Amino acid sequence: MDILKFITAGSVDDGKSTLIGRLLYDSEAILADQLEALHASNRKNDDGTIDLAILTDGLKAEREQGITIDVAYKYFNTDKRKFIIADAPGHIQYTRNMVTGASNAGLAIILIDARKGVIEQTIRHSFLVSLLGIPQVVVCVNKMDMLDYNEDAYNKIVEDYKALAAKVELSNVKFIPVSALKGDNIVHTSINMPWYNGESLLSYLESVDIKVDTAASHARLPVQWVIRPQTDELHDYRGYAGRVASGSFRVNDQVTVLPSGFTSVIAKIEQLDKEPAEAITGMSVTIHLADDIDVSRGDVLVSSAQQPHVAQLIEADLCWMDTRPLDTAHTYLVQHNSKVTRCRISELLYKVNINTLEKQYDEDFKLNDIGRIVIKTADALAFDPYQSNKANGGAIIIDSRTNVTVGALMLRSAVD
Repeated sequence: MDILKFITAGSVDDGKSTLIGRLLYDSEAILADQLEALHASNRKNDDGTIDLAILTDGLKAEREQGITIDVAYKYFNTDKRKFIIADAPGHIQYTRNMVTGASNAGLAIILIDARKGVIEQTIRHSFLVSLLGIPQVVVCVNKMDMLDYNEDAYNKIVEDYKALAAKVELSNVKFIPVSALKGDNIVHTSINMPWYNGESLLSYLESVDIKVDTAASHARLPVQWVIRPQTDELHDYRGYAGRVASGSFRVNDQVTVLPSGFTSVIAKIEQLDKEPAEAITGMSVTIHLADDIDVSRGDVLVSSAQQPHVAQLIEADLCWMDTRPLDTAHTYLVQHNSKVTRCRISELLYKVNINTLEKQYDEDFKLNDIGRIVIKTADALAFDPYQSNKANGGAIIIDSRTNVTVGALMLRSAVD
């Protein structure tokens, strides 16, 4: 059974937590003790029904304020698929939380309040979803019950959002009119919207295509450990252990070790006590090469037929996550997969006003800012553009003074 991780995003009070609560409640994915606590809660909706947002508003501050601050993760499954839900905060000051929660999601649910339509926060969340390369998007037009399930209001929002999607380069967008409060089109199709002929949200989540990149030409395996026991029994044993980040490797494939550029052929693949003929995306394996060449932790084994960029001067998109502003005079650390090296931010190209999508050229990077930079690394990185292979295109910046992660990078291209 495959796993779909998806993130919810929307403006404050659009009903993200209620939608997730409804999804869990109506699909009967709530444990008995959670259900008991839910019924015992004194937090009710205006009509006296249970406030299902309690299921995801996990922090005390969230329960007191009735908003989402941190990313709350929930897990459930149906007969068809397992799900990991990331309920992301809608406030602009928690942009970094959304970036973190969405970094490895396969789908995004963007909520729009049917009474408000496409607003500034919708632009921000859609831009972030596009920036992070999330392949599938579901736009849930929520609170349809408050407009008496009006079809014209829904159609107007669909048209407005299609224009936005084209602007931020989002594709594969699905639209569903819902009421999280009443349960319309969440798990069960609604009788209140006979004009909508599509499926419910859960039905769509169960059937949406999740593509795993297993193309041999995209093969990338960051080396996490070089295994050399050097015992009498295993005197000549030399294996390179790691997790296949993307693509697939087969025995007898020609591979290149980057950044050195040495080439060899795969002699054997090990996975625990097995020797599979192929290693695909997500598998943790040990690879043996036919030649005795220099390979170290942080190197990347790649398909010789289609190699990534190798560079020290790299253009990238940056989300700044620290309360201390970015300092171009400071030497940071960059971690790309298992490789860690020193770096400097050599140029701030621009920031993006993520509410209007306008570029800003004259300001420093502060907490939650997003923009484009040029980074200079002490050692070369072997990377793919994030939009074409996010598994090998993402990196983080670490403050060497505190060892705190201060930035998320989406690598784009080598700079000549």
